[in-house]
Amino acid sequence: MSDANAVVLFGHGARDPEWARPMLRTRDHLRTQAPALRVELAFLEFMTPTLEEAIDALVRDGVRHISVVPMFIAQGGHLKSDVPKLIGAARALHPGCEISLAPAVGEADGVIAAMATFALQCSGMSPGGD
Repeated sequence: MSDANAVVLFGHGARDPEWARPMLRTRDHLRTQAPALRVELAFLEFMTPTLEEAIDALVRDGVRHISVVPMFIAQGGHLKSDVPKLIGAARALHPGCEISLAPAVGEADGVIAAMATFALQCSGMSPGGD
């Protein structure tokens, strides 16, 4: 195995394929920013690949370090219960691969600031304005 690194942008999934558009755009943006980094998508339900399938494919390709980034606004039931079980199963199946789970993307300070800026722009107000 090589020392390759990868990021899996992990979302809930939806029946409507348009739902994944922001994740696809995020993946493409990340690939542009870090061309050497392998970036893939995975979904909990309704869409493919699953997290297990994405991790299996990355490990088959020689990836040794995988960061799973939940594309969720907050740590809800899935991230507190279901996802740690999926990560645990993947770690057991691939002991030679380091698999980490990041917090929900929506809880990152920069993302919160970006959402607040967006909401402020939608309101027509300026920062500190009346």
